[in-house]
Amino acid sequence: MYDDILLPVAPGGEANDAVPHAASLADRYSATVHVVSAVDTLAETLRGPQAGAFAKRIEAAAHERVEAVTAELEAAGVDVVGDIRQGEPIDVIENAIADTGADIVVMPSHTRSGIRRVLLGSVTEKIVRISPVPVVTVPMTDREESGAASEGEGGMTGVDERDESAENGA
Repeated sequence: MYDDILLPVAPGGEANDAVPHAASLADRYSATVHVVSAVDTLAETLRGPQAGAFAKRIEAAAHERVEAVTAELEAAGVDVVGDIRQGEPIDVIENAIADTGADIVVMPSHTRSGIRRVLLGSVTEKIVRISPVPVVTVPMTDREESGAASEGEGGMTGVDERDESAENGA
């Protein structure tokens, strides 16, 4: 059913709850997981020495993240291919679906609501809308805030102040 699974990861991202789901699907269907990270630094539009240094740090973080996830999947016995691509996360993921022949995409999703969702948007939501293949979304829990969220914020967990595009891999 699934021969190729696309797993977008964020440059410099931390633990991604979607990784075990991708590994499980790959194991079940003897599929290859394609780990991809988007590097969107806007380096061409920025000027000055800090722009170049920033771009290099983002690209290095993307390489480290892809290497860590591919190593984790390889250790689990999964066939895996890693890739770093330049561009906006939405475009990178959309192109990677076509380029890899992905049959399914596995992505993390934060549990934002209200104004945070409106202001920050969601790479995962956009991919769900445009993807020509099924997208499995895996709820992410914010390990630092999950205790506080469940105590005093209406039971919501996974609330994260950072930009979701960085966490969605893309």
